[in-house]
Amino acid sequence: MTVLIDPPLWPRHGVLWSHLVSDSSLAELHELAGRAGLPRRAFGPDHYDVPHTRHAELVALGAVPVDTRELVRRLRASGLRVRPADRVG
Repeated sequence: MTVLIDPPLWPRHGVLWSHLVSDSSLAELHELAGRAGLPRRAFGPDHYDVPHTRHAELVALGAVPVDTRELVRRLRASGLRVRPADRVG
């Protein structure tokens, strides 16, 4: 079981963002996010959006840095991926 984080590449609101995901369990993902003090509103249906200023902290807490392709590949393989067409709202 691993929590993964991609590089902060995604611009929004003048900030670059990373995605924080688990390759096996949403409980594992929420546990690490809780230890980091991430707000629940940062959680989408399958990931947390994390500002670049928190990236190193999350790695220090145990998130494994991977490139975006690897993050998506492992999220899909976990069965936790929620396709955009299946998202509510």
